[in-house]
Amino acid sequence: MKLPSLLIIMVLSIIAAFTALNWNVLVTPTDLSSGVSMVKMPLGMVMLGLVVVISLLFLLYVVYLQTSVLLETRRHSREMLVNKELAEKAKASCFTELRNGLAAEMLKPANQHAESKTSALACVDQLGTSLRFSIEQSTNTFAAYMGEWEDRLEPQTTMPAQS
Repeated sequence: MKLPSLLIIMVLSIIAAFTALNWNVLVTPTDLSSGVSMVKMPLGMVMLGLVVVISLLFLLYVVYLQTSVLLETRRHSREMLVNKELAEKAKASCFTELRNGLAAEMLKPANQHAESKTSALACVDQLGTSLRFSIEQSTNTFAAYMGEWEDRLEPQTTMPAQS
């Protein structure tokens, strides 16, 4: 037990022992003044009654304080739980945003690589088309030169046969 509880039990025990030892004196009727009239009552019983009433009032006050503290603690506990859940949701939201941001940043190089690959392939296709066009022109030019050489060479070979 705690020290305050032991102290209260000890004081109540002393009061109970004092009451038991002096019971005859406590119940002896005495003339008491109530301010308006005189009453014949045992003074010890009146004082003992007042101690009991004050003790009950203090007990009720302690119960009231304990209850209010308990209710306040529960309310704070609920608020802390709500705040904890909000903090966890915010934390999860931050992690989700971070993950999405990292995923977007990680996709940028892949997208840039895909764009550069697409532009490189388009450039290679364009160069291939240009090269084919140039080869066709060169082939046509070469064929034209060959045809021209053939035309030059043909009349010489056919002329001696006519003489």
